Amino acid sequence: MIKGVKICGVSDSKTLNFILNHTYPPNFIGFICNYPKSSRYIEFDKLKKLTNVNKNKSLFVAVLVKPDHNILEKIKDLPFDYYQIYDCTPKEIKKIKQKYNKKIIPVLTISNQNDINKYKDFEKIADILLFDSKGYEQSESFNHEYLNNVNSLKPIMIAGDIKTSDLDNYKNKPFLIDVSGNLESEKGVKNINKIDKFLNTVHNINS
Repeated sequence: MIKGVKICGVSDSKTLNFILNHTYPPNFIGFICNYPKSSRYIEFDKLKKLTNVNKNKSLFVAVLVKPDHNILEKIKDLPFDYYQIYDCTPKEIKKIKQKYNKKIIPVLTISNQNDINKYKDFEKIADILLFDSKGYEQSESFNHEYLNNVNSLKPIMIAGDIKTSDLDNYKNKPFLIDVSGNLESEKGVKNINKIDKFLNTVHNINS
């Protein structure tokens, strides 16, 4: 059984409404808040309007790359349930968690087995641990077999170029699945048909 799924990089209202009203909506929906290098980045005014909706059964995740005071103050009143944070130390993340009272998904970017072991530094402040590639907006993969020796009581989420056709490989793994690029028809543009197939596939695997 797949433990849960996150669709990341949603940036338009048509796609968001489709996901939120799907028969089998994802557990999490991610929004790129402060990383202009990404084609999925959303400027604040648009982000504010986009997230002003009934979330139904999904939780909203603010995706933040080394966030500064300005962006944290801007988004503090938006309806985010989690902050997913790249490129910050455990100490920096702890301060953000305490100040803004948000659940935290620290991201460990992985290229080799040694990178995996850093999760122990983040366990105490994490609500979910996310293991991603070092590709950031490039939807690159990493060897998920590296995770076999991770022993954590915290939920584990994995990203890194996961395709709908790969999902059967994860049905007996203890992971939440995070997808983005493989649900797009072109860079930064989500494809509703691909999203529909993904969510239905997850449901069928879990049924």
